[in-house]
Amino acid sequence: MVVDEMTQAEVDRVFQALADPTRRDIVARSLRAEHSVSELAQRYEMSFAAVQKHVAVLERAGLVRKRARGRERVVSGDPETIRRASRLLDEYEQIWRLRVAAIDGLLAEEAESTDGERNDR
Repeated sequence: MVVDEMTQAEVDRVFQALADPTRRDIVARSLRAEHSVSELAQRYEMSFAAVQKHVAVLERAGLVRKRARGRERVVSGDPETIRRASRLLDEYEQIWRLRVAAIDGLLAEEAESTDGERNDR
């Protein structure tokens, strides 16, 4: 399972970071193109410091990387962390689909059993 390649703490950090709509927007923007923290801060009705804190949460989760470009700090998305989280969600979906298939099988057996009882009458 992907959880084996991501520690539980990493999984928790990723999904806690993505729980906030501003952080999800920052990730989406930074996956499309690099942005300085200043450019990002102009897009939101919050202080520069608040945007910096959002970026720090995303950086700790591995969803973005920050690097120096002159005097600016440039943020870029990390698609590998997104892929890993996506694989984890895919695995959960597979578990769910197997359970649904098992329930479908039980219902089909029940229907066949009920049909057989009706035909015996």
